[in-house]
Amino acid sequence: MKKLFLLAIAFIGFTTLSNAQDISPNAIGLRLGDSDGFGAEVSYQRGLGDNNRLEFDLGWRSGNGYDGFKLAGLYQWVWNIDGGFNWYAGAGGGVGSYSFDNNDFDDETFIFAAGDIGIEYNFDIPLLLSLDFRPELGFGDYRDDVDFDIALGIRYQF
Repeated sequence: MKKLFLLAIAFIGFTTLSNAQDISPNAIGLRLGDSDGFGAEVSYQRGLGDNNRLEFDLGWRSGNGYDGFKLAGLYQWVWNIDGGFNWYAGAGGGVGSYSFDNNDFDDETFIFAAGDIGIEYNFDIPLLLSLDFRPELGFGDYRDDVDFDIALGIRYQF
């Protein structure tokens, strides 16, 4: 048990001290994924310090028989792996709405809680590529389950 405790303390110390990267003050672009019909989202990241940031994503969709939007906000911690290669994790939530053309389904506005874990590469030019996994737990009548969203992010940094 002591070994496990010492290993956990060493891991926490390593992750909090290995923050040598610089997070861009702003990044804007697209997050391309699945997320139950919200395939493309406009994504904005705002750096808060050396290793944390906020991310806001707005997705909208006009499908066959429905329209919808989803707004997500996440707080993320970023850790450097090597050079411009980073990994990050975060938590947050959001709100969304579905509007159905079919009268058999009621329109719905829902909230959700989300987690986020991913990897990213920060190029020497102002380009940031990322791949992340975002589980979302919805609280609504139509969206009342867990959704697993995997997406590729392409952002311009400024």
